[in-house]
Amino acid sequence: MADIVLVQPPIKDFYLTAKRTVPYGLACIASPLLQEGFSVEIVDALASKKSKRAELPPELDYLRDLYAGPDMSPFCLFHDFRRFGRAFESIGQSVGESGPFLVGVSSLFSAYSAEAIETAKAIRARRPEAVIVFGGHHPTEMPEEVLGHECVDFIIRGEGEAAMVLLAQAIRGKGAIEAVPGIGFKTSGGRFFVTPPAVLADLDEVPLPAVELIDNGFYGRGRGASAVVAAGRGCPLGCSYCSIGCSSWCGFRMKSAPRLMEEIRAAVLGGGARFIDFEDENISFRKEWFLGVLAQIEAEFGGCGLELRAMNGLYPPSLDEEVIYAMKKAGFTALNLSLCTTDRKQLKKFGRPDVREGFERALFFGATFGLDAVAYIIVGAPGQDPMASVADLIYLADKNAIAGVSVFYPAPGSLDFTRCEALGIIPEPLSLFRSTALPISDTTTRQDSVTLLRLGRILNFCKSLGAAERQEVLGQAKVATQGVPKRIPVGDGAGDGKSHGERRREMGKILLGIFLRDGAVCGVSPQGRVFCHSVSDSLCQAFRNGLLRVFA
Repeated sequence: MADIVLVQPPIKDFYLTAKRTVPYGLACIASPLLQEGFSVEIVDALASKKSKRAELPPELDYLRDLYAGPDMSPFCLFHDFRRFGRAFESIGQSVGESGPFLVGVSSLFSAYSAEAIETAKAIRARRPEAVIVFGGHHPTEMPEEVLGHECVDFIIRGEGEAAMVLLAQAIRGKGAIEAVPGIGFKTSGGRFFVTPPAVLADLDEVPLPAVELIDNGFYGRGRGASAVVAAGRGCPLGCSYCSIGCSSWCGFRMKSAPRLMEEIRAAVLGGGARFIDFEDENISFRKEWFLGVLAQIEAEFGGCGLELRAMNGLYPPSLDEEVIYAMKKAGFTALNLSLCTTDRKQLKKFGRPDVREGFERALFFGATFGLDAVAYIIVGAPGQDPMASVADLIYLADKNAIAGVSVFYPAPGSLDFTRCEALGIIPEPLSLFRSTALPISDTTTRQDSVTLLRLGRILNFCKSLGAAERQEVLGQAKVATQGVPKRIPVGDGAGDGKSHGERRREMGKILLGIFLRDGAVCGVSPQGRVFCHSVSDSLCQAFRNGLLRVFA
């Protein structure tokens, strides 16, 4: 039994990266509730290996041709639309059995808001007397849309650690609900009472996250546990595609180094974590602070095999030789770098500086100290030139980094969301607010966006080849044979002693040769049939020509 249950709903999408779904925010909210004497449980519907094929929603039907498949090749994208996590009835049953008076439902992303609402309906059916409150980015930026659903009693906008405690106490008769920061609810006459987002004055005053309520076994990495840590909130930059920049309600605040170290110790010593992902894009922004944290981590945990990452992306200008060396010594194994784009016109629209100098410096010292690198670029933004995105990929062709292609989607609360509204290109319904939906079709069409995703796969496959293999493929590409083979063997290799990975690599080399010769992007069916993907020919030819110049 629990006074309060916090729920992470299931989602529907083409894929799910489990290590990015740790319910860290719910653990942060649970901790002050526990401190105030409430019993708390987290029901994490995503802490499940269950997934099943789901019907593609009608509003996403245009993706059938763009994501044609299934494709067994290294150039594959998405095919099956799936439901990840527990069934709604199962969630409702679990919450009902706990008997809470208050249920908090996480609704982080607008694209998955329908699943959050269905979760709330299932909880209402099993526990009708419970008060249901929504929190997360979606109710923060679209409060009235969420409050319009009968199954939602309250929302908390912004940072919920203190607000959730005050709401729980108010429901129990201690304090006024209207005084809860960030509160929203329905009033008589169909109106809404909505206050500005709650902002914590001092991150150090918040108790450590109640990570013991998280299913750490499910989120483990290898033989050890994994953990998520946030060093701060908000962002000092003002990028147009982001809703938590320096001009937003959130501002930019960091925990003190001692407070952050306290959280890291709890994860490593208390939770047995051997992998920690910092959910910050700006953990390296304040150099001296970051160097101090890295030195402390090395001093306390050096030699214990602790692996560190910052998978949300690092700001390249903040990384120099001293910082990267300290990161390596502390346990970082890779640099996740936010390149965004190399196109100056698009950078001006995004409100981003050109970070190429810092990016190339980070790659040099990363390679020097043995760190892998991933470079993230954005494609498909309103007004963005798809040929400039091809230029971004060609720029990355001879760089020591894997290309991470991120398709733009309008984040509610961002400047670009407002721009899309003004242009009349906001996608409908909310389920399209995700990269996999290729939501914006503007100067970069949806076919352009899916082409750029596939070109990113081709580029990364090229990077995986050794010099001799690459020359072999280039030699094959110069053969003037017309057309493509009808079939490529896709068996498990049992007859020739090759593993699945080896056979897939050989398949990729054949398809890469076809692309470098003709500019055609091909896939392979499970039966071995070779087929051509629907792509933008002009983008493919431009990328092919650039790739040949780089790798010749």
